[in-house]
Amino acid sequence: MRALALAAALAAMPVLALAVMAGAGWASPIPALVAIALTLLVALGVASLWMHDIGVLTEAVRSLASDVPAPAPGHPALALLEEPTRAVESLARRVATSGALVDRLQRADAAIVERLPDPLIVLAADRSLLRANAAARVAFGTDIGAVLRHPGLHGAIERAFANGTSQTADLTLPVPVQRDVNAAVVPMDPSLADGGQAVVVLSDRTQERVLDRMRADFVANASHELRTPLASVIGFIDTLRGPAADDPGAQQRFLAIMAAQGARMNRLIDDLLSLSRIELMEHQAPSEDLDLPRLVSRFVAGYAPRLAERPAAPDVQIAEALPRLHGDAGQIEQVLQNLLDNAVKYGRPDGVIRLTVQRALPGGRWPARSGVVLSVADQGAGIPREHLPRLTERFYRVDTSRSRAVGGTGLGLAIVKHIVNRHRGQLVIESEEGVGTTVSVWLPEVVTEE
Repeated sequence: MRALALAAALAAMPVLALAVMAGAGWASPIPALVAIALTLLVALGVASLWMHDIGVLTEAVRSLASDVPAPAPGHPALALLEEPTRAVESLARRVATSGALVDRLQRADAAIVERLPDPLIVLAADRSLLRANAAARVAFGTDIGAVLRHPGLHGAIERAFANGTSQTADLTLPVPVQRDVNAAVVPMDPSLADGGQAVVVLSDRTQERVLDRMRADFVANASHELRTPLASVIGFIDTLRGPAADDPGAQQRFLAIMAAQGARMNRLIDDLLSLSRIELMEHQAPSEDLDLPRLVSRFVAGYAPRLAERPAAPDVQIAEALPRLHGDAGQIEQVLQNLLDNAVKYGRPDGVIRLTVQRALPGGRWPARSGVVLSVADQGAGIPREHLPRLTERFYRVDTSRSRAVGGTGLGLAIVKHIVNRHRGQLVIESEEGVGTTVSVWLPEVVTEE
């Protein structure tokens, strides 16, 4: 319809002139009618070509306006539109170049945010989560929402949006393990490419705070626990220098006691240093693949001489087709060492030590997530129920004299607890007097991101 209207507009004056000439007798009617028909046909053709070129230019301009790559308009059918067509082509090239640059900048922005070593969270205008980088996903997993709801961080976010200035807050986050974090909330003006109005940078200060606590705890624990064996050694030295100076029998007896006390102090210091190293790394979950069946088999083979001291052979059961795990092999060996040592020390001499590794289905006593359970059970005297909640405390002993007699430092289960915490696992201790004790460690299956 537009083409017909344009054709009518173009042919109106020539057709009117021919009609007037034919009516006035200045031109023969038949040639005039033929001229009018040809004029209308030419006008219709020109109008069609015009509308086609205008349509192509319109689509190109619309594409530019909608940020969609615009196709080249091509050579126009009418020379009149040659210059507008070249102008649109030039504009399209400039827009395409600018669009490519913006796209590269957006990808660079996303890559920088994703690869920053500190956790970073991008917030929308309504304070909702837009995206989080890899460091944030590794550090907090599905608990990012809970982190944003922390009262200290929530207050800093509200102040940043209200004042338009950067705000900071020191937080103690309980998820997924307790950690100390310094949060900086930075408003973005202009906003980020994805509409982000603010970024939250979470700098982990846990290691620094743990180091400070470790120094104080190490001095306090070492001074307390080393006092008794050190006093014993000093007393025997004084005795050897004095009353027992000429008594070979007493000398040998006292030297043996001193050697035992020295070994005890050495074990105590080793365990304290080991516990300090584990606490220092507890907030960083391991990311290495762990072949638990192979590790357990290799460890039990190396532990065989110690187990051979018992009249009964150990019962080791390792299930097949276990799920994939992440873990620190050295620390899991420490868990096995401590659990088997406790089973040997406190189990019945002629009893069985049962070590099992099996898949744990979600639910029940275990979290709602697949995993693997490593258990060590003995047939010892068992532990009274009232002691179970405190077994993982440092230097807590159910029977102090017996623990020291068998060489215990009171730190074994504390070490196990912190290793399990680092692996985001779960520790369960069950015991029945007269039946025995079972210690189980649940480790989570690796969740593969699709």
